Amino acid sequence: MVRMPGKDSLPVQLGKYYGMIFVLPAAVLVGFGIGYGLDKVFHTTFLRIVFLFLGVAAGVIDLFRELSKDDK
Repeated sequence: MVRMPGKDSLPVQLGKYYGMIFVLPAAVLVGFGIGYGLDKVFHTTFLRIVFLFLGVAAGVIDLFRELSKDDK
């Protein structure tokens, strides 16, 4: 019989938190990419900064949301 690791075992926790490493950088890159694309379309220069900050905010909110799930 194969024993499944417990909910608080180290491999389970590493697997859960490993995915969170990429949340903030991915959100920032997506926000910057959207802003860059919109800058090219509308011939502006400020939208990449606006969407960069929106990406940072989205990444931080998502991190807080994921970490608050662990407290419950």
